[in-house]
Amino acid sequence: MTSRAIRRDAHAKLNVFLRVLRRRRDGYHELESLVVPISLADRVTVSPADSLYVEVSGAKELAGEVPAGGLNLALVAALAIADVCERASGARIRIYKRIPVAGGLGGGSADAAATISGLNELWGCGLDDAALADIGRRVGSDVPAMLAGRPVLMRGRGDRTTPASVVRLWWALVPFDFGVRAPDAYRWWDEDEDEDEGRTGPDPAALLSAAAAGDAEALGPLLFNDLEPPVFARHPEIGRAKERALEAGALGAVMSGSGSSVAALARDEAHAKALAKAFPGAMVCSGPP
Repeated sequence: MTSRAIRRDAHAKLNVFLRVLRRRRDGYHELESLVVPISLADRVTVSPADSLYVEVSGAKELAGEVPAGGLNLALVAALAIADVCERASGARIRIYKRIPVAGGLGGGSADAAATISGLNELWGCGLDDAALADIGRRVGSDVPAMLAGRPVLMRGRGDRTTPASVVRLWWALVPFDFGVRAPDAYRWWDEDEDEDEGRTGPDPAALLSAAAAGDAEALGPLLFNDLEPPVFARHPEIGRAKERALEAGALGAVMSGSGSSVAALARDEAHAKALAKAFPGAMVCSGPP
């Protein structure tokens, strides 16, 4: 075990597309999604301690929304790696929040992934990437994608990932002061139609080619998220933000994950900054970082 603090950047993610294929017998949904880490990140620091605990700081409106105790995904992740690491001990896990909570940006999963990676080094566990990914699958559906640290094509319930090629893209990220729980969004998707026809988005081959080429102009019109219709029906302000982004000149716009954040695709950094000015609180991000 090392005596020094280990720091990790826990990067937020965008779902450049999200297909919901069907509801599974286990209650989860069969998905396909291009997940891209972006420059917006929490900071996770792990250091030696007599017990295992999590401290959260950052902007009050963010830190105050992070679940405490056993509901904190970083603590769940710490306990999961402790189960398989012979050298596990105590640790102080400090999370400085920058990623909006429950905004579809994977903040909790990113913190969990950073905790797993940091504790693997702090405790000297010596676990390889495959073992860490297996721990991530037990913690949460998005955690393996966040552990990858690069763009991935995510399948299954989110637990299966393969590397994807994405050239750096610029986005104006529009957050809201409320989140959308993923279980609610998927339940709404189940409830909104008696038949699945027309609810699953198109084959993403053209989108993946545009992302790999870094062709933002071609990529913009191809962005999609199958959860948008049911979420927009319950939260029309999210849908209006997407419409406003397009009216402001975005090449395309998409809700990330189950919402509530909307990402507007820009030609370059200057264009992203111009788009962000149209939305109070919007952030300029790039990805992969």
